[in-house]
Amino acid sequence: MNNNENKDRKPIRVGLIGAGAWALNGHVRVLKLLPDYELTAVYARRRAVAEQAAQNHGFKYLVATPEELVNHPDVDLVVVATPTPQHAESVRLALAAGKDVYCEWPLTTTSAIAAELLKLAQDNNARHLVGLQRRLAPHNRYVLELLEKGFVGAIRSVRIHVSIPYLGERRWQSLSWSLPIENFANVVTIYAGHFLDMLFAATGWPTDVSAIQMNQFPEVTIEETGAKVPNTSLEQLVAIGRIGSIGAYSAHVEGGKYHGTGVQIEITGTEGDLRITNGNAFGDQDYLIEGAKAGDAVLQVMSVPEHFNWMPPSHLPPSVVELGQLYAAFARDLRDGTHVAPTFADALRMHQLFDAFSASSASGERVPL
Repeated sequence: MNNNENKDRKPIRVGLIGAGAWALNGHVRVLKLLPDYELTAVYARRRAVAEQAAQNHGFKYLVATPEELVNHPDVDLVVVATPTPQHAESVRLALAAGKDVYCEWPLTTTSAIAAELLKLAQDNNARHLVGLQRRLAPHNRYVLELLEKGFVGAIRSVRIHVSIPYLGERRWQSLSWSLPIENFANVVTIYAGHFLDMLFAATGWPTDVSAIQMNQFPEVTIEETGAKVPNTSLEQLVAIGRIGSIGAYSAHVEGGKYHGTGVQIEITGTEGDLRITNGNAFGDQDYLIEGAKAGDAVLQVMSVPEHFNWMPPSHLPPSVVELGQLYAAFARDLRDGTHVAPTFADALRMHQLFDAFSASSASGERVPL
């Protein structure tokens, strides 16, 4: 596309519901970098927060209610960046107003509600996006290309381990949303959702699962006050199963790990191996990709080709730039009629995977997918 075509195309006008840390430090920063988007309207439950966001980031309109935002004639895309239990209400409002909608992961709190939201979006002929952006990270699309070109041959095994030092037995008050399991917003659902989607988008999805889910901290201490409060959420997920025609996979996600945190992935094939690592799961480090064919002596670093990056140059951390890849993909989808950006259908598939984890953990049996 030439520069004149880019200049003549109208920007996607964004209305933001929720102005918390990730909304401002993630969404707003990447949207301001992308010429396809324009920050138009903002709503937050605390008006002072929305006022500050509008002042700092140039939103044209400060609105008083979600209803006002979704019905604003200058809003094309509604971005829902509120806590998980509030997602469904805002998504329904946006779809009823005939708007396209982006919603953070987790899409909602249950697969039944996720299925309802997907049907509503389809019935309203709306474009719908979910924040599973890590599948579109440059390193992951490069890994996908390597696998499609047969670098490792047929997959024999896939192993992923994801861990973080927080969300353990001591938590800040600001993380209290992670305590009730019914919120579906804990270390397992958030991190497994993001990183298993990332992995399986590259390797293909498993055909079955055997899982153990655990709550290891039924009581946690609030850092600011020292208060002991009940916790029903999950801190451990271990899953195994079959993948591909001959392969096996294992996945381990855990919170409250003191050392050796981050992301470690190994893909073993009939003709070679890949290792993908990052020392900080949601941080400021790039992924390291190493690979070797069967006859090679050692793994070699494989740099991600520049054409896999769809974002303008910036000093933003990689975990934020990954979100920009999703928005860049959506702009391309609108322009070219493609469907690259993850949708509510992808979110529903992930919700159903969590249903399988829960069913297997409760029964001790293998569950087909």
